[in-house]
Amino acid sequence: MSMILQAALSVLLGYALGNFSPAFLFGRAKGYDIREEGSGNVGATNAFILLGKNAFFLTALLDILKAFAAYTLCALLFPALPAAGPIGGAACVIGHIYPALLRFHGGKGLASIGGVVLAWDWRWFFLLLALAIVIAFGTRYVCLVAPTISLVFPACYYWRTGLLLSALILLLPAIPVFAKHWENFVRIKNGAEMRTDFIWHKEEELKRIGKWNPKTASQLKRRGK
Repeated sequence: MSMILQAALSVLLGYALGNFSPAFLFGRAKGYDIREEGSGNVGATNAFILLGKNAFFLTALLDILKAFAAYTLCALLFPALPAAGPIGGAACVIGHIYPALLRFHGGKGLASIGGVVLAWDWRWFFLLLALAIVIAFGTRYVCLVAPTISLVFPACYYWRTGLLLSALILLLPAIPVFAKHWENFVRIKNGAEMRTDFIWHKEEELKRIGKWNPKTASQLKRRGK
């Protein structure tokens, strides 16, 4: 099998796994489309806003595992292609952000990037997780985590492996990650972006950014504010 064909199959497998969306399925189970509720994001953060902490952790775990599977399966299936794992992992992240099955309206990529890191090296997963926590609570904005990690991870990968092509492939998801977060950057500038305070003070934070209304109040009550 040619290298080009192996690379193409890695892309297809990774992208297909990225299309699996637990947040969307959990929302459907509750009777609504998560793309049209809360922040509109099809990922763990919006699952937390709409469904609570259990849905958040399960969504994040499954998004991590699908990217872990994409990286690992491609590396195992195509051992002759050194970049197979990174190709599958990067394609999975892009599939998560722009899933064809959801009309290209997906999540923002953080958990899936984490899954790729975990598949590469579990020690770096925990190091970058610690960095993510520092960024989220140090700046009070979770939305700054994914763009930062999407740049830091490929740099760390190249530093540790010296594999430039694979590092550049892993850098590709940073483009859609930044595109998906652009509106967050604008809201930060305008003082309308949700902060990590939401974890402890949901109603107050929603009121601060002008998102509190009878509908959100009902949603929080329904899921056990």
